[in-house]
Amino acid sequence: MTAPSTVQIHSRDNPHVKELRRLAQDSTQYRRQGRVWIEGEHLCAAARTRGWAPEMAVFSESFWHLALADKGLTATKNIVLPDALFASISGLESPARMAYVLGLPAPARPDPAAPTVVLDRVQDAGNVGSILRSSAAFGFRQVLAMKGSAALWSAKVLRAGMGAHFGLTLVEGLAEDDLEALAVPLLATHVHAGDWLHRAALPWPCAWVFGHEGQGVAPQIEARAAQRIRIAQPGGEESLNVAAAAAICLHASGAAR
Repeated sequence: MTAPSTVQIHSRDNPHVKELRRLAQDSTQYRRQGRVWIEGEHLCAAARTRGWAPEMAVFSESFWHLALADKGLTATKNIVLPDALFASISGLESPARMAYVLGLPAPARPDPAAPTVVLDRVQDAGNVGSILRSSAAFGFRQVLAMKGSAALWSAKVLRAGMGAHFGLTLVEGLAEDDLEALAVPLLATHVHAGDWLHRAALPWPCAWVFGHEGQGVAPQIEARAAQRIRIAQPGGEESLNVAAAAAICLHASGAAR
């Protein structure tokens, strides 16, 4: 096995630094480069635990000695930067001191039989990341994002996902007709109509679809659903945040199977 190489860089104008800055700060750059920047010990450890091998590891100088001691140098290339230079790349208000660059898998086709979550133009990155966490927790291993949804591998979604990305198959940029590939029943959430979740017979496997924060599930997608489901709200609120609704629905499915 070839020993990993280590490069120390001190210039803001270094080509590697410029490329990393674009990858870290542009939420859709990963689509152009086919790789993603993940930052912080927790996300890096989550990726390693799921068997993701980084193409490159990036460390601040103040953290490098700790990395040598116990972080498991699994990348083929390690880059060490002065703390201020690392901070100039980071997209975080309080920069972490280590990051990985991961190669993304080739775009996958939807698995027709997989327990699935469909995101229909869910636009808030925090909501999307939270839904990914719930998907992984309750056994939904495939997430399909329709066009207009937040970029699944953006930095904000990654932070909100807390490592869930690495245990999921993620497919994004889909059109309505792509849902025809699913062989499992589609369940659409609705605020005012449909079966009450706590009384419904929920199929397994299935595909839950969660819609836009303001508009809900698009009518043409709702028309494809085998069931419409609503959540009882005895407290009288008009609606639930989409991430909260997703957690409740996915837990109900996971508990009922």
